[in-house]
Amino acid sequence: MSAKSQVLIVDDESDIRELLGMTLARMGLDAHCASTTSEAYSLLAKNSYDLCLTDMRLPDGDGLTVVDHVAKNHPNLPVAVITAHGSTENAVAALKAGAFDYLAKPVSLDQLRTLVRSALKLPRTAQRRTAEEAPGPAGEAVLLGESEPMQAVRAMIDRLARTLAPIHIGGESGSGKELAARLIHIQGSRSDGPFMAVNCGAIPENLMESEFFGYKKGAFTGAAADRDGFFQAASGGTLFLDEVAELPLAMQVKLLRAIQEKRVRKVGSTSEESVDVRIISATHRTLGTEVKQGKFRQDLYYRLNVIELRMPSLREMRQDIPLLAEAILRRQAAATSGRTPQLTAAALERLSAYDFPGNVRELENVLERALALTAGGEIRAEDLRLAPAHPAPAPVAAALSGLPLQERLDAVERQAILSALEQTRYNRTAAAKVLGISFRALRYRMERLGINDELDAKG
Repeated sequence: MSAKSQVLIVDDESDIRELLGMTLARMGLDAHCASTTSEAYSLLAKNSYDLCLTDMRLPDGDGLTVVDHVAKNHPNLPVAVITAHGSTENAVAALKAGAFDYLAKPVSLDQLRTLVRSALKLPRTAQRRTAEEAPGPAGEAVLLGESEPMQAVRAMIDRLARTLAPIHIGGESGSGKELAARLIHIQGSRSDGPFMAVNCGAIPENLMESEFFGYKKGAFTGAAADRDGFFQAASGGTLFLDEVAELPLAMQVKLLRAIQEKRVRKVGSTSEESVDVRIISATHRTLGTEVKQGKFRQDLYYRLNVIELRMPSLREMRQDIPLLAEAILRRQAAATSGRTPQLTAAALERLSAYDFPGNVRELENVLERALALTAGGEIRAEDLRLAPAHPAPAPVAAALSGLPLQERLDAVERQAILSALEQTRYNRTAAAKVLGISFRALRYRMERLGINDELDAKG
């Protein structure tokens, strides 16, 4: 951290300015102070700063006006807002306005130092890594595509990477929500910290608290040693909560407190510990609808959904399908040390016309199956084995017409589950996403319909 780095402090309380200035000086930083917005604007015009810290309440304005001024005139300067204790509304408003992060009074010096270090890691100019440069799971390309929706997503990710505001990513299953979260992490100030992805729908309810917050030795039967939870493991980095709408209400209360207080208590512990994580959440459901139905807490919704990023479906970016298909085939062929086959014109036309309810994940599965089945150097339309766009329901209805209603419903549900399992090569977590249900719900339905026994019998 260079001694030349400069921080602007905007606060009308002299003791706060002095405390912040001394703390920054001990960190090797130069601090300039202003007591009003007009003084701050004058200093911003004369000097180049690496961070601005502003109080929310000022004699001639407020912190939001400072955030707005900086965003318009110094777009690469991160601004952190200092809010009154317990003022959740002000903190959320500041983050929505574009603040890098916020601090609550009384200011915790440990949290201040952490915030400053994170802000100073940001590049002075936006330097987006391209999809080919950004690492993904198993070397997977991230967010390829030149369609208008994908370009808008990448531009939004550039902006989101320069803030620590909580982000909620919406979109259909298989549309790349985790990849977007990973790219935000990679391009942000926490790129050297851990990125931990958690599928909230795959954790048994009775283990949630210990999985998220950790536990102390002897807290329960089987707790042979202290163990950290997801929050501790992601400290200094990003915690990605996938399928967050699957969290039960009791766990939502605990999660809200952890996010607000930035502190967690291990199961069996009598004290709390500080954690430093950035929260990114995602779900294929509409959280606003979940709130209206009483399934998701409104206060947690407002904390998670400070800024929303929507991932487009593959149907909205059909022009990108050839590019995506080529990249996926190249990667899959490289994994098997084989030659990359070419898609015939008819195969590309068939792919581009298909609706892909499972989005990019389904495209990957289709091409992996075609690659395994093709014998030559090209993949034909028939090798894709795509389902008809609008299958005729009449034969199915005729076959089930003599059954009682519940048996008909069970038969339809059973077929949908088996189809999703086959489509995802029997990856149950992926199948649950294709079906639009939680992993726990899929597990329950498979057991109720006897699908587990059937699959075990097949080996």
